[in-house]
Amino acid sequence: MKGIFIALEGPDGSGKSTIIKHITKYLEEKNIDVLVTREPGGTKIGESIRKILLDSKNKNMTPETEALLLAAARGQHMYQKILPAVKSGKVVICERFILSSLAYQGIGRDLGIEEVRMINDFAIRGMRPDLTLFFHVDPVTTLKRKTGEKGGDRLEREGIDFHKKVYNGYVKLLEIYHKDIKIIDATKSKKEVLEQSIRHIENILKREGYR
Repeated sequence: MKGIFIALEGPDGSGKSTIIKHITKYLEEKNIDVLVTREPGGTKIGESIRKILLDSKNKNMTPETEALLLAAARGQHMYQKILPAVKSGKVVICERFILSSLAYQGIGRDLGIEEVRMINDFAIRGMRPDLTLFFHVDPVTTLKRKTGEKGGDRLEREGIDFHKKVYNGYVKLLEIYHKDIKIIDATKSKKEVLEQSIRHIENILKREGYR
């Protein structure tokens, strides 16, 4: 049986990491083989690129370099980890994927949605998640919490104006790709957010023949 590729997207601090743990537990209790991963990262090479991307010392990184590094890490991730897992029948849950690049670099960095999409399509040859869950929440409160805890990484320290721009970019992308993305109201309680997520995951499990 072919596996399933699920991506979780949303602003920084929207609760993706927490919900992934609960989704994983839910699927494992159903005896479904799950692989949890993240972007940027997921592989040894990808994690090295992640350190470069998020290092607050790299203030002079250009938007083009940032976008290309993310695409490079994604290409490695896809062919080394995600694709083999899906082919072996696993359910892959990935924190962030291409939608993040379209929002952060395409719109946030003004590189253009199509331009960023093209370099990512080249990196992964058009592979897309079977399901994308978008955790919808205004980034202002969540970002303040994240940067207050540890000071934040290079992207988290970009300032609220940048993150509002990224958020507005996400809203635009939700309109463009509305057929491919399921919206999760991340302002609700953790229990309600999990229930929303599981409902959409159950639908795709049934569609793909999982019991």
